[in-house]
Amino acid sequence: MAFTFFFRDQTVLDLIATHVVPTLSGYSRIRIWDGGCAMGPEPYSLAITIAEKMGHFAFRNVHIDATDIDEQGVFEKIIENGVYPIDQLERITPEIFGKYFTPGEGKGEFRVVDSIRQAIHFKRHDLLSLKSIADGYRLIVCKNVLLHFHPAERVNVIRMFHSALAPGGFFATERTQEMPRELAHLFEKMSEEGQLYRKAETLS
Repeated sequence: MAFTFFFRDQTVLDLIATHVVPTLSGYSRIRIWDGGCAMGPEPYSLAITIAEKMGHFAFRNVHIDATDIDEQGVFEKIIENGVYPIDQLERITPEIFGKYFTPGEGKGEFRVVDSIRQAIHFKRHDLLSLKSIADGYRLIVCKNVLLHFHPAERVNVIRMFHSALAPGGFFATERTQEMPRELAHLFEKMSEEGQLYRKAETLS
């Protein structure tokens, strides 16, 4: 799914700021995976949310793997450059916009600041391969893709995410996506306000 926008599903971002970010202090390398990143507004919104909550010194330890199938081969360049037209940025508050965006070379374009851009690393990846790109993730976010999968595919992808999480790691998805019943024992739901889950410590 290519279309998304900055700070979509603010409720989930707020839950991440409240429940996830406080658990990240003390780690020298904080790995996060955003699956189905499209053209980058979601991982950039996530990065800005985390930087705002944890501070820029600690944020230097954050590494976000942003992945998508990218069939047309255009996402990587867009995400690497971090340049977006103003009409895609209009939902951003003036305070955040002023801190994290600078004028781009083209008219009406703005670029994400280097401190945020350098945390995002794009990789081409098909979630339905059911092969994780790495493991030990403190947070996995997948908000744009799961609703397009068949129920069995959704279960298998979330099971892959579970395996890729570090102990006590978190999984977030969009508000309309409930955790499949057959996977409920693998996660603890963190809030009734949105779909944020923590990897269960013991499995039955």
